[in-house]
Amino acid sequence: MVGLMTEPYLSVVVPVHNEEKHIEAFLDQLRSALLNCPFAFEVIVVNDGSTDKTHELILKLEQIKLINHDTNRGYGSAIKSGILAASADKILITDADGTYPTEKIADLLKYSQDYDMVVGARIVNKTHHSKVKRLAKWPIHLLANYLVGFKIPDLNSGLRIFRKDLALKYFRLLPNGFSLTTNITLAFLADGYRVKYIPIDYHKRVGKSKVHPIRDAVNYLVLVMRMILFYNPLKFFVPVAGVFFALSAWSFLYDIIKLDDLTEKTLILFVAFVQITILGFLADLINKRGMD
Repeated sequence: MVGLMTEPYLSVVVPVHNEEKHIEAFLDQLRSALLNCPFAFEVIVVNDGSTDKTHELILKLEQIKLINHDTNRGYGSAIKSGILAASADKILITDADGTYPTEKIADLLKYSQDYDMVVGARIVNKTHHSKVKRLAKWPIHLLANYLVGFKIPDLNSGLRIFRKDLALKYFRLLPNGFSLTTNITLAFLADGYRVKYIPIDYHKRVGKSKVHPIRDAVNYLVLVMRMILFYNPLKFFVPVAGVFFALSAWSFLYDIIKLDDLTEKTLILFVAFVQITILGFLADLINKRGMD
């Protein structure tokens, strides 16, 4: 598909799973939004093991590159398949459930040449964010902000444009589930790449959500902890070592003042503090050498 210009070329990746009721209307809306932008583009739809008529309906549409997963591999796996099949240097991802405003794609494209990733941040209309999901993700966002050193406007928005070469750089770290967007956000920010956030509305989805709040929240938490260890291990080990140092100091004072003797508990806590500190510095050294 070609817009008014040939550069930059854009690959739009859309993961779908059982979206038969609205996939045609969504793709028409998406193409209309893209045709209003002065860029050459292609639309890649990844059918992630749909069991309804989604696959058949997409086959009837023209100018759509279709990738079919025989089984449901997960949101992240679908995105990765689309990235590998993309012909462009710029990748745009969006969902087919009607939650993300296609009219905002033009705004993201305006900044795509000056930034490594442009994210549609869902900070305008939060009425369709589940309170349960927000509560479950609250500690995750705190940890993510702690890793990068500032508040991230939207950790896992599914509407974004990023460079394909950078996505491939982190490919082995990208999971197959919904946490792919969280992972790629933390990877770009932790390594200092240029990320721009554009405020967008977030609409009520069409159809049934595929997100499992408890399971996915646990996966997100594990992911963020792993990313902290991967990108900045001292941010994990230093606070833990600090806790053991404080406990050993308190135990030492208690032993001297109350018991007039040094107990094994104090020695164990102090040795744990020393070991965790050494482990943290070794992990940081290995991390820094790996980046050279």
